[in-house]
Amino acid sequence: MTSMLTHTIRNLPASSAWAARVFARSLSCSPQLQAAAVQPKSKKTLAKSGVKNIVVVEGVRIPFLQSGTSYADLMPHDLARAALQGLLNRTSVPKDVVDYIVYGTVIQEVKTSNVAREAALGAGFSDKTPAHTVTMACISSNQAMTTGVGLIAAGQCDVVVAGGVELMSDVPIRHSRKMRKTMLTLNRAKTLGQKLAVISKIRPDYFAPELPAVAEFSTSETMGHSADRLAAAFAVSRVEQDEYALRSHTLAKKAQDGGLLLDVVPFKVPGRDTVTKDNGIRPSSMEQMGKLKPAFVKPYGTVTAANSSFLTDGASAMLIMSEEKALAMGYKPKAYLRDFVYVSQDPKDQLLLGPTYATPKVLEKAGLTMADIDVFEFHEAFAGQILANLKAMDSDWFAQNYMGRKSKVGAPPLEKFNTWGGSLSLGHPFGATGCLCRGRAGACNASGTLPSVMGQGTAERVFMCPVPGNAISMH
Repeated sequence: MTSMLTHTIRNLPASSAWAARVFARSLSCSPQLQAAAVQPKSKKTLAKSGVKNIVVVEGVRIPFLQSGTSYADLMPHDLARAALQGLLNRTSVPKDVVDYIVYGTVIQEVKTSNVAREAALGAGFSDKTPAHTVTMACISSNQAMTTGVGLIAAGQCDVVVAGGVELMSDVPIRHSRKMRKTMLTLNRAKTLGQKLAVISKIRPDYFAPELPAVAEFSTSETMGHSADRLAAAFAVSRVEQDEYALRSHTLAKKAQDGGLLLDVVPFKVPGRDTVTKDNGIRPSSMEQMGKLKPAFVKPYGTVTAANSSFLTDGASAMLIMSEEKALAMGYKPKAYLRDFVYVSQDPKDQLLLGPTYATPKVLEKAGLTMADIDVFEFHEAFAGQILANLKAMDSDWFAQNYMGRKSKVGAPPLEKFNTWGGSLSLGHPFGATGCLCRGRAGACNASGTLPSVMGQGTAERVFMCPVPGNAISMH
């Protein structure tokens, strides 16, 4: 498997040393991490004098499930409510201490457009606690987190709950525009004759439903097509993508079986059994994955169902406080929310290259280098997108010609990269994934599998997440 991944770097002017350093390492990270754990490193401190420190106290999520399974009969606010209740149970934080609640979502349920508010009320928070919902594609919950950071940094709040939710099992399906206009006209008709006249104009094509758009509005191209083109541009083969996807599932399964996914809280689904774990983790084989046909660019594309993230239902919640407040309440923070950078790129040709552009900016802002980072959490929309970004990040040529930089930022080493799997294996409920990644970065570092823990104030980590033309990098 490792030898096949090495081929990724052969067709672009990227450093050959990167291949030996990153892809030639064993995909099983345990030996390296165990060795590192007994060799404390001297790290830059995260604490900054004169700056209000903002911390993650706890992050939880209900199990992420493939759409159409156990959550299929629920609504988004049901999932978000369960995540909030799980956070309350995990932390025992008094509800009246929470100053504000922010949630992210992508495909909104029309009955609960402010899902944060409905979920908060359902979870037992006071009706005096403000709550609002944001949307920014796959980084919606990141936007919720950074909104909370802003509220605390500005002195408006001390305690904020941020989270995200997505229910792909039941997306809004509208009548056609012609039918909607007809129905509105019918609603205004006063007499029976007027109503019959409106009804008589209805034609069979009016009944064709209007499904949620899969393609990007600005480009009319699906993200899968963009991933296929990106993989081709960076010479990432089908085999390499399948290998990376298999790595994700293998590591996720190992983490799940090893009891490392402690952010998952059980959810008693009404009328069903209690759900306790993610159901999309499915380690397969290269042979089985190789049998799947291209999903987007047919017949020669390389992106398939096996090396893409799947439609997922899920919700997450994160308790964010000023460090002063957290310590006063007796909490041991899991991570600092120190720096973050949002970027936006060409939605046609660079739709999924956001991490490459965001990473050097957040590192420079934080005064760090790649070597200072213990944990890397990348959102895995597609295996090809991950491998293309790693190549771009390690290419001086790309940095000079596309980013206006003198040199590359460098690619993360695999033993620090998505070591418990990622969206390819755990799932990707659009609005909830950001909190998962940010929470996992802190949890992974505090789990004892890495050289230092958050409580010592010395461990650094970076999280990046690509979305349609936008991206965020955090540490």
